[in-house]
Amino acid sequence: MIKLTIAIATCLVLCLVLLLPSSNISYRHKYDLPTNGLNDSEQQSEKLLGGLLATGFEEKSCLSRYDQSMSKPSPYKPSRHIVSKLRSYEMLHKRCGPGTKAYKRATKQLGHNELSSSGDECRYVVWMPMFGLGNRMLSLVSVFLYALLTDRVMLVDQRNDITDLFCEPFPETSWLLPLDFPLNDQLDSFNREHSRCYGTMLKNHAINSTSIILSHLYLDIFHDSRDHDKKFFCEEDQAFLDKVTWLVVKSNLYFVPSLWMIPSFQTKLIKLFPQKETVFHHLARYLFHPTNQVWGMVTRSYNAYLSRADERLGIQVRVFSKPAGYFQHVMDQILASVLVTSLHPEYSDHLKNMFLEQASSTEETIEVYQPSGEKIQQTDKKLHDQKALAEIYLLSLTDELVTSTRSTFGYVAQGLGGLKPWILYEPRDKKTPNPPCVRAMSMEPCFLRAPLHGCQAKTIKIPPFVRICEDWKTGLKLVDVSDEL
Repeated sequence: MIKLTIAIATCLVLCLVLLLPSSNISYRHKYDLPTNGLNDSEQQSEKLLGGLLATGFEEKSCLSRYDQSMSKPSPYKPSRHIVSKLRSYEMLHKRCGPGTKAYKRATKQLGHNELSSSGDECRYVVWMPMFGLGNRMLSLVSVFLYALLTDRVMLVDQRNDITDLFCEPFPETSWLLPLDFPLNDQLDSFNREHSRCYGTMLKNHAINSTSIILSHLYLDIFHDSRDHDKKFFCEEDQAFLDKVTWLVVKSNLYFVPSLWMIPSFQTKLIKLFPQKETVFHHLARYLFHPTNQVWGMVTRSYNAYLSRADERLGIQVRVFSKPAGYFQHVMDQILASVLVTSLHPEYSDHLKNMFLEQASSTEETIEVYQPSGEKIQQTDKKLHDQKALAEIYLLSLTDELVTSTRSTFGYVAQGLGGLKPWILYEPRDKKTPNPPCVRAMSMEPCFLRAPLHGCQAKTIKIPPFVRICEDWKTGLKLVDVSDEL
C-alpha cells in the first residue's frame, strides 16, 4: 500500500503531493548523497554545486550554502567558463567592494555631475528591491548577470529585509550597499521623471555628447517602462552606459532574455551558458543562500512532512482575480492537474476533505500539507517574507511542479529546482480552462514585458533559443533547441 502526502500553499504557500510507502516509513532523504559511490573530491564537487560555489566560508554561519541533503544533484552542470567568470568576479568584488580604496574613490565621483574621464578601474551597479519577493529575486539575478557581462560590481540596497533572508554570497567582502552611500537619501526618489533617469535624458535630448561621462545614471526597467527606457537593451546605448561609473537599477522583471539579444553580450553568454535554459538555475543557486532562520523553517517542514516521500508533487496557485480568494473553478482546474501553493488555505482544506472521503484508486494514502496561508501578500514584513522564501525552497525540492500563469513565485521555485513545470492557464470568465495547463518549454523564467519592438525587433526573430512565453504573449524566455527536437 502506498501513502501519498499532499502539501498545499496558495500564492505564497506550498502545496506538495507526496508518495510514500506506508509499510516502510523512514526519515532518510530520498536524495541523500551516497558515501560509497563518490570519492572525496566528487563529494566536495557536489557540495560546491559543480564548482559554482567558492570555498572559504564558515559553514555554521550559513547552513544552507553547502547543505545539499534535501535536494537531488542537479543534472545541469555549470560550464568551466561560468565557474571561471564567478571566481574572477569574486576577485573584482573583493578589490572594489565596500571599504576598499577603490570604492572610496568611486563614491567621491558622485559629488560631481560630469567627469572628463572614467577615472577609476571600478564600476558599479546598484540593485534596488521592487515589488514582491519573487520579482526581487528575478530582477536581482538579472542585474547580477548584467554585472558579470560588463565587469561591474553589484551592490544591493540593504534598507529592507534582505539581510533577514539571504547570506552574503561573495567571500571575504560584502554585497550590501553601505548605509553611508552618498546617494542613499536620493535612491527612493529615483523614478522615470528624475533628471538622472536614462530614458528621460534620452527623451529630452540631454545626452548629446560622447565626450562627457556622467558619474551616475538611473535605469528604469519595469513592465510599463517607456520606449526610451527600453533603449537600455540596444548595443549603441550599452556603449554609452559602459562609461558611467555608477548605475542604479530598479526593476520588477527577469530581463535576462533580452540581454541575449545584445550582440556583444550574446557572444559572451553562449560561452558562459552553452545550455541556454540554465541561466537562472546556476546564478540563483550561486547567489541565494537563505539565512539560518529561514533554512530552519525549510528543514523542519521538510523533515516533518516531505522527507519520507518516494515522490513529491508541488502546486503553486496564484489567483489574479480581484478580489482574490477561493474559487471553485480554480479548484476544478487544480484537480485536473495536481499540486498547489497559495495564499488561501481553502484550496488545501478542500483537498484534505476530498481525500478523507475518497480513497485513491491505486490504494494510495493521501496527506495534504500547507506550510502557511497568509491570505494576502505582505512585502517587506520580515516573517512573511521569510515564510515565503522557505516555501519557494520547499517547492523547489519537489519532483514535479505545477505553477500559475505569470507567477514570479513559481518562476523562482522552478529555476532553483531545475524543474520544467506544468503551467496552469489563467481562468477567464470564472471558467476552468480546457486544457487546464501546459508543459513549460524550459525551466527559465519569463521576461513578461520584453521589448518586442525597437532595436531588438529583428534580432528576436533570429536566435533559435528565444521563444514567446507559454503563459504570456508579450513575454520572452530562453529555451534549449535540443530539448524541442
